[in-house]
Amino acid sequence: MAQIRIARRVLTECIAAMAFPILLLSILVAPVSAPVVAETDRSRARWCGVETMPLKPSDHSWAKWVVLRLRSRSMWRTDLPVFVTAVLLSALSLLVAFFGFIGAAALVFSPVFWLFGIAAQVGPFTPESVGETLLAMLAGIVLGAVTTTVLTGTSFLRDFLLRAFSRNRDPDLLAKLEELRTSRASLTAAFEFERQRIERDLHDGAQQELVAVVMRLGMLEATAAAAAADQERIVRLARQAQAHAERALERLRDTVRDIHPRELSDLGLIAAVRELAARSPLRVELTSTGDDSQLSSPTATAVYFTVSEALTNISKHAGVGNARIDLRCATTDVHVRVHDDGVGGARIDTGSGLAGLRERMRSVGGNLEILSPPGGGTLVVASAPSQPPW
Repeated sequence: MAQIRIARRVLTECIAAMAFPILLLSILVAPVSAPVVAETDRSRARWCGVETMPLKPSDHSWAKWVVLRLRSRSMWRTDLPVFVTAVLLSALSLLVAFFGFIGAAALVFSPVFWLFGIAAQVGPFTPESVGETLLAMLAGIVLGAVTTTVLTGTSFLRDFLLRAFSRNRDPDLLAKLEELRTSRASLTAAFEFERQRIERDLHDGAQQELVAVVMRLGMLEATAAAAAADQERIVRLARQAQAHAERALERLRDTVRDIHPRELSDLGLIAAVRELAARSPLRVELTSTGDDSQLSSPTATAVYFTVSEALTNISKHAGVGNARIDLRCATTDVHVRVHDDGVGGARIDTGSGLAGLRERMRSVGGNLEILSPPGGGTLVVASAPSQPPW
């Protein structure tokens, strides 16, 4: 395995030596070529057994990724130094490989050249006898081994510098990484909160109603068996069982709608929000503009549940009976504002429904903000691109 890795290192250095003229010309467009060369060097390091993380997403084209990379400060701190290192070390590899391997080959085949009457000269050395050609062959083997060792060392030096430059801390990248970790933890907590809510709704809602149905049916059976003449009681129990069954069915429908409303899948975001406003106990003033046909399902779902949670919070905590919704859909993004004139003071607490909605919006590349001064009402503002960035 070690021999294979050494062979790979020598091979990659020979390829780098042959690519030196291209690298030299790429200096003319260094800002554009630096990310490409740096990413290629990271791929080389992985092929040689070094753990490096690729920066180019697999679903991005090189042109798109280079444009995004040029906007990042880490390109100047990481990719450009790696590019300069690649040019300098490729020049070194070119000199070592050219003179080392060619010189070694000339020395190793000195006896063959001597048989054809050719005295192969390597530097100042020119064999003048068969014995000297045999010594030259041994020297060629040593020179080849030394050249291989130097190229391997150059490859290790390339890896060392690549890791050194990659350890430069990019504040933007670290901030995004920390935000991603926080978002992941918050989203996990929000999903757990949502699972508990569904379990609670099923337990306290539909399950209780179905238990009541079973009890009423049992009482109905006992009454029918004990007193077949008591028709009035039988009818009353049957009606009660039917009422409980209808309430259980309605609660199950509400729970399923809270998981994913059918209107959203069949009719789109605007129609689903309109249906949501119609079912709300509040007097909702809805204004909707634009076309929601370009919205992806994850984006539409995130916006829908943002509106749903906002209306629920208004009915529970705002102390008012009305709300306003402004929904604007475009081909590139969607914006929604939910406003009330209630008591205000709403906050996004960890583990709350609003925290889960904020993470849901972030997961599709959007954002959720709440403006809720005490006594000044609450404004929930959500926006997201039509298509998630992933």
